Amino acid sequence: MSKAAVLILLGPPGAGKGTQARMLEEDFGLVQLSTGDLLRAAVAAGTEAGQRAKAVMEAGQLVSDDIVLAILQDRMAEPDTAKGIILDGFPRTAGQAEALDGLLATAGQEVTAAISLDVVDEAMVARVSGRYTCAKCGEGYHDEFKKPAQAGTCDKCGGADFKRRADDNAETVRERLNAYHAQTAPLIAYYGEKGVLKSVDAMGPIADIRAALSQIVKTASV
Repeated sequence: MSKAAVLILLGPPGAGKGTQARMLEEDFGLVQLSTGDLLRAAVAAGTEAGQRAKAVMEAGQLVSDDIVLAILQDRMAEPDTAKGIILDGFPRTAGQAEALDGLLATAGQEVTAAISLDVVDEAMVARVSGRYTCAKCGEGYHDEFKKPAQAGTCDKCGGADFKRRADDNAETVRERLNAYHAQTAPLIAYYGEKGVLKSVDAMGPIADIRAALSQIVKTASV
């Protein structure tokens, strides 16, 4: 790739965003940036933006877009993001997408591709309900689709402690799917109009999805 990639992964709970982001990190040296993780790290580090975020969160309020963007800007300035980033969880609205475009423009960058991982909702209910992660390194697994090679032992780090999210149940997943479709529809239109929207069938084998995403990155970043 001749320029830094800025990828946005769009997809409902269970679409495989986390799994595919880790593979893109391995394949292209990109860095996945999750807004939730960024906020927690900035607060822990005590950065200026992190202190602002902490005050807002302690007051029980939602962190504003400008604080999220400030934290994102700080993180993008770090040397490990030189080859590019994968954004997960941001932007969530067309307004945030416009603000992100402005932030990227100041750094001479732009969105390489907004990739929609297309899935069937009911299949996601089953997929999410069976997933769990390694408590030590965060590697994801599933009761049916992705079991550790050795039962009870993480393939990646050898850990033996696993955890499940309390909200990974059928009823909650359906609510999250409805919210995702309501929030994401404007983003699909926004990036479609900009000509950077890509769609990938995310119902197939993980390896096939990985190959499709790799081709998008290679093609878009030449």
